[in-house]
Amino acid sequence: MITYIKLFLVTLHLMFCSTLALISAIFDRSNRTYFWISRLLSYGGLFLSGIKLTTSGLENFDKSKPHVYVSNHSSMYDILAMQASFPDDAVIIFKKELAKIPIFGWALQLGPYIVIDRQKADRAMESLDRAKQTIINEGISVLVFAEGTRSKSGEVMPFKRGAFYLAARVGYPIIPVSISGTAAIMPKGKLRINPGTIHVHYDKPIITENMNGRQSEKDLMEQVRQIIIANKKD
Repeated sequence: MITYIKLFLVTLHLMFCSTLALISAIFDRSNRTYFWISRLLSYGGLFLSGIKLTTSGLENFDKSKPHVYVSNHSSMYDILAMQASFPDDAVIIFKKELAKIPIFGWALQLGPYIVIDRQKADRAMESLDRAKQTIINEGISVLVFAEGTRSKSGEVMPFKRGAFYLAARVGYPIIPVSISGTAAIMPKGKLRINPGTIHVHYDKPIITENMNGRQSEKDLMEQVRQIIIANKKD
């Protein structure tokens, strides 16, 4: 019963914040209100779910400069944890299927976040090229869940190339981010919210300016993946 109450309250909060975000996306082209609402959504969602959030590693990088955050992904709560722990505003790259969800998806699509078609490689790369222009023009950070989808087991799956293709072209440093605890709180495919604590760790930035070619991207992919695995607490 408690789980259903939590789900109801979180869903209600999500729809309320999504409606506000949708309105702000139409009238505030600076997106400042949109990012503020995103944080409100995340803090409120974690509170209503009875979930604690701890963060470490923010001292590892200059928070006044834009970065490409690369994170593991095993639960919907990863998004809330990241938005609540971000030291700066950051756009998120999300799969196009989410854009079909009424109100929530519309807010995602109209806002500064970047939609990507995972099924068609050429369209995916076009989306990443548009993302490049957006984050360069705005001087803003970007978050990529490098596995491309949520892990059912909580283990870090092989990475997709997108984050590293993007980082190579914008020249922003990559920051490996390890999220721990979300797989146990709300596993993929389960409508159940378990109590717990989420820990987000930000590692030191990795310079990408000297990346040249696909092999260097692949080498960096594995380097970042191993850092994320090493810093996970579960």
